Amino acid sequence: MSELKILIDQLQNAALNPGEAVEKAVKAAGKEAVGCFPIYTPEEIVYAAGYLPVGMWGGKTEIKQADKYLQSFCCSIMRTNIEYGMNGTYDSLKAVIIPAFCDTLKCVCENWKVAVPQVPVIPVVYPQNRLIESGFRYLIDEFNRVKNEIEKIKGEIISDEKLEEAFDIYEKYREKMREFTEVAKDYPVTINTKVRHLIIKAAYFMDKELYTDIISNIISELKNMPAEEFKGTRVVATGLIGEPVELLDVFVKNNVAVAADDFAQESRQFRVPARQEGTAMEKMAYRIVDQRGCTFLYEEEKTKGKMLIDMVEKSNSDAVVVIMMKFCDPEEFDYPVIKEELENAGIPLLYIETDMQMDSYEQVRTRVQSFAEMLG
Repeated sequence: MSELKILIDQLQNAALNPGEAVEKAVKAAGKEAVGCFPIYTPEEIVYAAGYLPVGMWGGKTEIKQADKYLQSFCCSIMRTNIEYGMNGTYDSLKAVIIPAFCDTLKCVCENWKVAVPQVPVIPVVYPQNRLIESGFRYLIDEFNRVKNEIEKIKGEIISDEKLEEAFDIYEKYREKMREFTEVAKDYPVTINTKVRHLIIKAAYFMDKELYTDIISNIISELKNMPAEEFKGTRVVATGLIGEPVELLDVFVKNNVAVAADDFAQESRQFRVPARQEGTAMEKMAYRIVDQRGCTFLYEEEKTKGKMLIDMVEKSNSDAVVVIMMKFCDPEEFDYPVIKEELENAGIPLLYIETDMQMDSYEQVRTRVQSFAEMLG
């Protein structure tokens, strides 16, 4: 077995078995874990406190209890997280941090307190207008409040030195992820759509230093290989999350490769480089200020459509695929805007609606197959 396959399998296994991966990471690092809801959770603060940040992006499970607190028309990621919380899956977490980006997340912040009282919740509210000075300062205040809440749970102060160290670790991780996504597009056979997703997702369940070492080695191994010939369809994928993972098997089978992405779970987490000036808290805030094209962040003039068009050109892609999480209002509100802009630019577009609990993929299979044949 080649070194590259060993490394890829290690990350794929972590992504497919998050419980085991977190337990292994906690034991290896001698740390306890803090849950981080989507999206843009200030993980550096958690890391600086000596905790392991763990991504909470839902999963496939039967919803038995969550309907007591969330309606069926709420995002299935949030319903799943509440279900996991109520059945004890998250009992080992010292706390969860929940950013209140949408109506469902705002409800979850309060519902969690009564549905999962054994796990403390720390809400974080991002400013509606982050581009003005007062919005920037408010964001720093929010990060400091989160820091204070974690300090109370930990029982010790998080030093500025620890914050700076954590930020540097995360910035190295983000730099390597930007490099990985750039390199991976030249190897669409080895790093197919499913493998790419699982490699990126694994970072949510591992210590970032260890993960960064592994991804660095994967990049080095790929660079030692010649670029792979690919006669399938290259796409730019966008949406909240590219799951359920079985959905990606449909893309692989139909020879559709993701050359670049705008997933909230994937590239939006690391595509913005940090500014050089300021404290760790200020640089964390600047990363949110500098983020563009995200449906969860207010923009007077929406830039997502133009950004996707540029991504198609830069990655030499054939089309854009929108993977829409059912009942994700922010993403749904932006879709008509980007649809019109992509159509005006002559870029083919495929829209797929998904749900974390979906168990039939035949309709999706037919649509992806037809789309690939149309572009072939």
